[in-house]
Amino acid sequence: MGGTEHLTVQREGATLVLTLNRPESKNALSLPMLVGLYDGWLAADEDEEVRSVVLTGAGGCFCAGMDLKALAGKGMEGEQYRDRMTADPDLHWKAMLRHHRPRKPVIAAVEGHCVAGGTEILQGTDIRIAGESATFGLFEVRRGLFPIGGSTVRLPRQIARTHALEMLLTGRPYSADEAARIGLIGRVVPDGTALEAALAVAEQINACGPLAVEEVKASVYETAEMTETDGLAAELKRGWPVFATADAKEGARAFAEKRPPVYRRH
Repeated sequence: MGGTEHLTVQREGATLVLTLNRPESKNALSLPMLVGLYDGWLAADEDEEVRSVVLTGAGGCFCAGMDLKALAGKGMEGEQYRDRMTADPDLHWKAMLRHHRPRKPVIAAVEGHCVAGGTEILQGTDIRIAGESATFGLFEVRRGLFPIGGSTVRLPRQIARTHALEMLLTGRPYSADEAARIGLIGRVVPDGTALEAALAVAEQINACGPLAVEEVKASVYETAEMTETDGLAAELKRGWPVFATADAKEGARAFAEKRPPVYRRH
């Protein structure tokens, strides 16, 4: 099913689960992890049987960001993947969802540390659920670095600017409760249950019309920076064709017949 030594891939029904799997390093980003992530996003886009994606981390941790030892010049694991980076110098940004947006909804299931690059990847996900002991933050300025994974652009568009600037400029940690209060994540659940909660949300999404789901997601992002007038016009262009699909007819028919719909992506 793909994956690498630092990124596992498995199917849970119509959901593709991508797990950052380097727990001994708090799932710090590595070359094998980045390659696995990018391949995972592509696999989800290309497999029409996949209707949602859950991103999580192994060992009770989401992601502690970039491997600072590697950044300091002490080498990065997975040199056998170096040719992938040479062939596509943008691969790491696509893996981190900076330069790639999957068609399918992406749900983050966060436990433990989700900081620096972890918080940057998080901003590329659509729905975010975290265990109550999870920790968030953009620590780059504390190390004299810049959060170049997109945070100075995306974070002020996702949460209030005052909260975004405080997070960006102080480099301090945020609890799950505070992250939910400022809108960085959507829900806090008991520790150890974030993946279960994310899979439950994925199942609800999977039960909906897949074409409708994809077009709704696309419309939200496409119109985010438009004026209301332009956004409403763009929404009609995406929305009206959905009503003409066989899936739309199946949804209405199933409602009338009081049965679950059987969607076939057409």
